[in-house]
Amino acid sequence: MEFITLLVVLGVIVVIALIIVGIYNGLVQRRLRVDEAWSQIDVQLKRRWDLIPNLVNAVKGYMEFEQDVLTKVTEARASAVTAGAQGPAAQAAAENGLTQTLRSLFAVMENYPDLKANQNVLSLQEELTTTENLISFSRQHYNATVREYNTAIATVPAVFVAGMFGFRAREFFEAGEEAQQVPEVRLR
Repeated sequence: MEFITLLVVLGVIVVIALIIVGIYNGLVQRRLRVDEAWSQIDVQLKRRWDLIPNLVNAVKGYMEFEQDVLTKVTEARASAVTAGAQGPAAQAAAENGLTQTLRSLFAVMENYPDLKANQNVLSLQEELTTTENLISFSRQHYNATVREYNTAIATVPAVFVAGMFGFRAREFFEAGEEAQQVPEVRLR
């Protein structure tokens, strides 16, 4: 009788251990999906950052009297590049600022007819608009995976495993209302 009781107790312990391992592995997979989604945002942001100096250089000769706007764009880009190490909230704030300065650049560019006809500038603007769309899609995917992960670590029974192994909620990549709209480019 004692042997059977011991087997039942061991069986229950093994089943509980397997459940904990399964929950832990599921949480790790969700955390890795969040990291992967963040990497996709990072790729698109770097693409955006790489396009901006090219655009600034392309319009610099035409916009001799608008150096202030070009300086603000360059500073906003530098701020966005360095904000990445501070987490999604800081990155989102810096990217919102960059989006605003790009809008002001596009608005000023409307006043330069020669610039509207420049194929290089048109091409760079098209690439930038495409990149803005990709950033938006990547942000949506990231936020969905963060929501899934945060929900998983906050619900029973995973909340107990998450607490034991140090799983922490992740921040969403929040873009302001104005940053959620793709900059409109009308040079043609």
